Amino acid sequence: MGSDEAYNFVFKVVLIGESGVGKSNLLSRFTKNEFNHDSRTTIGVEFSTRTVKLNSLTIKAQIWDTAGLERYRAITSAYYRGAVGALLIYDISKHLTYESAERWLKELYDHADAHIVVMLVGNKSDLAAVRSVPTEDAKDFAEKNGLLFMETSALESVNVEAAFNTVLAEIHKKVSSKEVTRGSINAVTLSQPNTADGAQEEKRACCKNM
Repeated sequence: MGSDEAYNFVFKVVLIGESGVGKSNLLSRFTKNEFNHDSRTTIGVEFSTRTVKLNSLTIKAQIWDTAGLERYRAITSAYYRGAVGALLIYDISKHLTYESAERWLKELYDHADAHIVVMLVGNKSDLAAVRSVPTEDAKDFAEKNGLLFMETSALESVNVEAAFNTVLAEIHKKVSSKEVTRGSINAVTLSQPNTADGAQEEKRACCKNM
């Protein structure tokens, strides 16, 4: 975990997808380098942070995880508010979790910033022996919808860092781009790193009032 004392940007990234695809373990692998074999279904919303170095910048990633179960859908609008990145996750060994990707994508675009960076993530690549979603099919879907794409394994810690860091780099690229104005993608920008503590508290207060 990096220091929270000084950072240039805070980016909120949400994890979406069906229950059981490994969202919580991707979160814990990225933020704490942990994997829980007995992880239970997430109830409501959880989030963790990790500060990462991207070129010469320090970025605080605020990663949000929610239940994929239908009965928690009421939290949708608050969950997506302010998100600048999303990982749309499916289980490569369960085709039904991949089939729901289009519905999740629609929900995301209905509630999130139009310029949000989205990566389609095929998790549990360690289950390749029982794969039911061909990599090429997922790649084609991602290309057709303008998404980034990667396969990961939270269990074996494969491509987890790469997936999150690629999304964060793409968010920064959009925020820095003249094509995207500061107002059209809701990233928190801190011009003076030494003001980070105050901005951090403001961000947390905002998030508590979901």
